[in-house]
Amino acid sequence: MKKIIDEEINIEYNSTIELEKIESLFRDFLTIIGEDINREGLKKTPYRVSKSWAFLLKGYSENLKDITNDAIFDAENSNMIVIKNIEFYSMCEHHLLPFFGVAHIAYIPDKKILGLSKFAKIVEMYSRRLQIQERLTNQIAMSIQEILNPQGVAVILDGYHLCMMMRGVEKQNSHTITSTLIGVFKNDHKTREEFLQIIKMKNEFIG
Repeated sequence: MKKIIDEEINIEYNSTIELEKIESLFRDFLTIIGEDINREGLKKTPYRVSKSWAFLLKGYSENLKDITNDAIFDAENSNMIVIKNIEFYSMCEHHLLPFFGVAHIAYIPDKKILGLSKFAKIVEMYSRRLQIQERLTNQIAMSIQEILNPQGVAVILDGYHLCMMMRGVEKQNSHTITSTLIGVFKNDHKTREEFLQIIKMKNEFIG
């Protein structure tokens, strides 16, 4: 694993990707499709692409324990906690095209809660890998279940897939909704309905 500094986006992150090999592969790719890799616009493209892929797949270099172990606290109650509209960006493992959208997460604590920002980091960690939306949804839910053992977990992802929008059926307005329900969210109708109603509520800011 190496630390990468990407000057273009001013971000530092860890990666297991060997940049030189990725750069070489994309130089070959550009040649295969008939491009001139020496023309001005493409001279640094393989290098930029290697950095881009290292960032897009940085989730392989992260683990659940490291991103959550300093933010687990004792719960003062067992009320439902909902985090809405967490943006995610991922890469479809079938076509290596992006899919993106929002994640909605809810859980009902049993003795432990997690710092709110860590839910976004969990979503980020799993989305920065080659994925399918169904698995991504389940991984997020199961990780929360693993670290907190709450009374229940619910995760819904609403995503747009460029493999459907740019190629194939080319349906630009289609989106995919996936869900994973654990514990009381799966077994109790009223709890599930409360969660669904909350995520349908429009955001209202106090000002």
